[in-house]
Amino acid sequence: MSVGVANVQRVIERWSRDQVLALAPDAPSQKAAQGVAAPGKWSLRGMTGDVVFGECRGSGAKPYLACVDLTEPAYRCSCPSRKFPCKHALGLLLLWSADGVPEADAIPPWVAEWLAQRADRAARSAARLEAARAEAARAADVEGPGGRAGSAEVSGGRAAGGESVRHARVAAGLAELERWLADQVRQGLAGAAESDWDGLAKRLIDAQAPGVAGIVSRLARVRTEDGWPGRLLEEYALLDLLAVAYRRRAELPADLAQTVLMRVGFPVTREEVLAGPAVRDRWDVLGSRDEEQDRLTARRVWLRGRRTGRAALVLSFAPPGQSLDASLVTGTALDADLAFYPGASPLRALVVTRHPAAEGPGGGVPPGVTSEEAMEEVAAALAGDPWAESWPIVLAGAVPEENALGGFPLHPRGRDVWRLLAVSGGRPVTVAAEWTPRGLRPLTAWDDDGRAVIL
Repeated sequence: MSVGVANVQRVIERWSRDQVLALAPDAPSQKAAQGVAAPGKWSLRGMTGDVVFGECRGSGAKPYLACVDLTEPAYRCSCPSRKFPCKHALGLLLLWSADGVPEADAIPPWVAEWLAQRADRAARSAARLEAARAEAARAADVEGPGGRAGSAEVSGGRAAGGESVRHARVAAGLAELERWLADQVRQGLAGAAESDWDGLAKRLIDAQAPGVAGIVSRLARVRTEDGWPGRLLEEYALLDLLAVAYRRRAELPADLAQTVLMRVGFPVTREEVLAGPAVRDRWDVLGSRDEEQDRLTARRVWLRGRRTGRAALVLSFAPPGQSLDASLVTGTALDADLAFYPGASPLRALVVTRHPAAEGPGGGVPPGVTSEEAMEEVAAALAGDPWAESWPIVLAGAVPEENALGGFPLHPRGRDVWRLLAVSGGRPVTVAAEWTPRGLRPLTAWDDDGRAVIL
C-alpha cells in the first residue's frame, strides 16, 4: 500500500557522487556504500520531488527500509548501524546521483509516517523557540535599556564589589600569564619547553580560563613546524593581547568585550543564541573540514549568504565512534534563518529554521569576489577579532597555482592542490576556501557546468 503525494513537489538539483560520499562518516562507510549502490541490491527504489526511498536486501528475511529527505537532508534506515548516515542511505543516494532511482507517484506508509514525525518535531521546536524569544523580550522590557549582563559576566557567583568569583580567578590566572610571557621573551624563545606549556595550561584550567588554556596547550605543536620562532612569537603576542584585553575589557566596545570573554572561555549558551535575532538568506554551503579536538571530532561547515554576503560557520562535535551532523551538503544552498553568536566579527552560527525554496535546495555557483575584496574582508574580520583562526572566502575568476590561489599562499598542510588544478585546466574558476593565518585551504571549486567539485 502506498500514500499519494498531495503537495506540489520541488525539483531538486541532483548531487554529484563526490557530494554524496562527502556525507559518509568515515572511509569504511564510503566503501560499504559503494558496495550497495547497485540496482540489484534494492527490491524497491523510488523518489518524489524531495524524498528518495528504497528497500535494500540484507542478510535477514526483511529488507532494510531506507529513505532520505533531500530538503535538509535527513536520513532514516531500519538497519542496526550506529553510523549516520548509514551505508544504505548513502548507497541509495549514490543510485539517485547516477539517475538510478525512478520517479514515484506515491510513497510507502513507513515513509509518510517518518515525514509526519519530522514535521511534528519541527513544529514543537518552533513553538519552544518562539516561547524562548518571547521570554527574552519580556526580560529585556523589565530590565530597561541597559538590558542584562551577559551570562559570562554573571556566572560563578558574586564577590566583593560586584565582580564575579570566576572573573577574579580568571584575572589572577591571566596576570600570571602576562608575567610568564614577559619572562619568555626576556629569556629567549629557545628556552621554552613542552613541560612549561603543559604546566601553564593546567594552571589556566584551574583559573577557569579554558579558552586561553587551549591556545597554550597547542604551542608545543607550533614548536615542531618550520619557521617556529616567528610563529611562536606571534602566538605569544596574541596571548598577551588577549590577557590585556580581558584586564581592560570595561574600556572596550560591548561587542569586542564579548569577543574577548568568549575567547577566554566564558560560554554563551545555545538557548541564548537561538533566542536572539536571526538572519534569513539563501546560504551556499561552501565546504567542510573535520579535525580532532580535545578527544572529540569537530566538523566545521562554512556558509555564505547570497543576499547579505555574510559568512557563517556551523560547528558540530562528536566523540570517537559517533557520527557528526550530515545535514549540510557541500555545493547546495538552503533558505534558512541563522542565529549568530555575539561578537565584534560574528561568524559561528546556528541554523534556526529552514524554509522551503521554490527551486529546492539546489546549489549553482555562489557569488564570488576579487582577491583584493577578499583580503579587505579578512582584514575587517581580524580587526574585530584578532584571534580568529579562519574565515571563509569565495574567489571568482581565480587561476590556481601550485603554491598560491588568487594572490593568497596555500596552507602548507592543505589538501592536494592537483585536483583543483585539474578542475581549472589553467582557466579562471570560482573557488571557496578557508582563510587561515598560514594560507588558504581550498574547499570546493565549480567546473564549467556549474557543478561543485569537493577538493
